[in-house]
Amino acid sequence: MVRTFTRPGPALALALALLAVALGCSSPSTVGDRLAPFRKHGVRAERTREELKASVGWLDVAAQEAGRSTISTAELLAFAEKSRAAARPAVPSPKRNILVVTGGGSYGAYPAGVLVGWTATGTRPEFDVVTGISTGALLGAFAFLGPGEDAELQRCYTTLRDRDIYKRNRIIPSLLSESLADSGPLAQVIERTANDERIARFAAEHAKGRRYYVGTTDLDARRAVVWDMGAIAARNTPESRELFRKVLLASAAIPGFFPPVRIPMTVDGRRYVERHIDGGTTSSMFFAPPYAPPGHEPPPGWLHGSNLYILVAGKLYPDPSPVKPRTFAIASNAVSTVIYDQTRSDLHKLFLLTAMTGMTYNVSVIPPEINSPLESTKFDPKEMSRLFCAGAQWAQSAQSAQSGPNWRITPPGYEPGEGAKYRSGTALTDTGRNAGTGILGPPVSPIPSAPMIPMAPVVPEK
Repeated sequence: MVRTFTRPGPALALALALLAVALGCSSPSTVGDRLAPFRKHGVRAERTREELKASVGWLDVAAQEAGRSTISTAELLAFAEKSRAAARPAVPSPKRNILVVTGGGSYGAYPAGVLVGWTATGTRPEFDVVTGISTGALLGAFAFLGPGEDAELQRCYTTLRDRDIYKRNRIIPSLLSESLADSGPLAQVIERTANDERIARFAAEHAKGRRYYVGTTDLDARRAVVWDMGAIAARNTPESRELFRKVLLASAAIPGFFPPVRIPMTVDGRRYVERHIDGGTTSSMFFAPPYAPPGHEPPPGWLHGSNLYILVAGKLYPDPSPVKPRTFAIASNAVSTVIYDQTRSDLHKLFLLTAMTGMTYNVSVIPPEINSPLESTKFDPKEMSRLFCAGAQWAQSAQSAQSGPNWRITPPGYEPGEGAKYRSGTALTDTGRNAGTGILGPPVSPIPSAPMIPMAPVVPEK
């Protein structure tokens, strides 16, 4: 994500000098001699990319027995079905469809493809509620307006480049400012896509009772904020349309990479300015129930049988990759790892919610066998088109005219190879070479081939 210097400069020379003093060396040139005793000769500390991919199967077989699941996948699903049955009301309510879209930057090309491929199957419903965070906010906007926006959705996630999204600032000044990049280009993309005509359509759908929500994070208050975008659109003023676009920009304002978005507020007549950043800072996804008119309290079990669809703009577990021994690289990788864990945690919460309310639980993520870009802030049309087509292919394969795509129905950790690794020592076995061990389960089959939807001809923006 961050550019690093390749040539020593004054700062590096000063750092070497200070290190020399700390080690009691007479000059920086003797630093290496003093550090020599700390080196481990004969041990290759860094693993190659191929070894890292294989490391998924490196296990301490004896210790792994301690990590066997308390609840098996079959028991978990049986418990969920029992809970759903208990939530069934005597008088069923109309089934609703709720869509939740996560953040993920350029990885959003995959769920974008899922939406377009889902349309091609003829089973994609109209969503009563859509919630989105970060890139999921833009995706959610297109999904909310319906399949008629598929061509624009495809264009946004297969043709845009880095320069269409951001402009990198010079490294030294950026370290003393709010961000490493300028999100001005993204603001222009949002202004073109969230134009007055589309915002008016949000207002019209809001009047019908449908809801579209976007999540941001109040930087200073450190709290999640949920915006009712249809209600904002319904005000139909220049200020409300500007706020609509600002919220979309704020939800995608990756902290440190993009600057916070300033949104004026009025509290009891007093004016304040809040700074909002990426909603993924406080939550990777969120659920909101369908609208119930005032005075019409929903009956118990009203969500039973309704469908919750979750589109994850990424994988459940990140692809292993060597991390450069640099401060920014290590910090960036650590933050990314935390976000992946947060996503898995949020998926567990939504699974529990569906079990308690009787809703169905349907998840789509980038399959582990699909190679994804290493950086979600890298917008390469070739890579994004590949992810988009993979999403469309998944939606069109292994589906029936009645049920649609073959959704994942288990939370993270309940599929082969997803459990935690337990260790009692450092002598490991490469179980990936022995499918008969049963520890990792059978290898995942490739996605079956399916007719691809035609890529609409587009002209890349200059």
